[in-house]
Amino acid sequence: MTPGLRIEDVRFAYGAKTALDGVSFTVEQGAFCALLGPNGAGKSTLFSLLTGLMRAPHGRLEAAGHDLGRAPRRALACIGAVFQQPTLDLDLSVLRNLTYFAALHGIPRREAEGRARTALARLSMEERAHERARDLNGGHRRRAEIARALMHDPAVLLLDEPTVGLDAQARAALTAHVHDLARDAGLTVLWATHLVDEVRPADQVVILHRGRVVADGAASVIAGPRPLTDVFLSMTSRRAA
Repeated sequence: MTPGLRIEDVRFAYGAKTALDGVSFTVEQGAFCALLGPNGAGKSTLFSLLTGLMRAPHGRLEAAGHDLGRAPRRALACIGAVFQQPTLDLDLSVLRNLTYFAALHGIPRREAEGRARTALARLSMEERAHERARDLNGGHRRRAEIARALMHDPAVLLLDEPTVGLDAQARAALTAHVHDLARDAGLTVLWATHLVDEVRPADQVVILHRGRVVADGAASVIAGPRPLTDVFLSMTSRRAA
């Protein structure tokens, strides 16, 4: 089976500062992978490469079997992304935000409205369809952004620190919704975070620190008998010196 994501020996630097130093890992189709790392670990740089905002000078990135370097359009068509900074048009309704995004992908209006309602239903947002994005709370805005990212039926969903600024209840609800998407819709999910409590024992965890992968495996295996928080802090602080 073709992996949902394949990242091989990816390197990237901002001038003399190395951001990614030989990053390699694979996420299988339908898996939820938490990309765990402290601030400055390289998570956002990797997301910029995966979403085509920047190009990797070294290494290989694949989405649903398509090479981002050789076939960027095909690869990006397989990816839905939610960035750390909110990107909804606050003066448009939730539904209009989604259908406008669909139009950019060439999806006809009637089909787009059907897809929008399906995407909103997946995230328990149907009743918010005609509300202005400005009037939503933080958790519902994030759900609307995820629904928008699903409009073109991607195989891979990327989320960069999606719970920043949300309270504990909203964080837990959003995390649960995306886990359900991976399980029920077969989406490959890469969830970048520095918050260990968003990770479930069965999730794949890739721990990134100072541009390098320092652990890759099931959360329960990486943690062993210890709390994952303790293991994460030990791995990152030990290598910070």
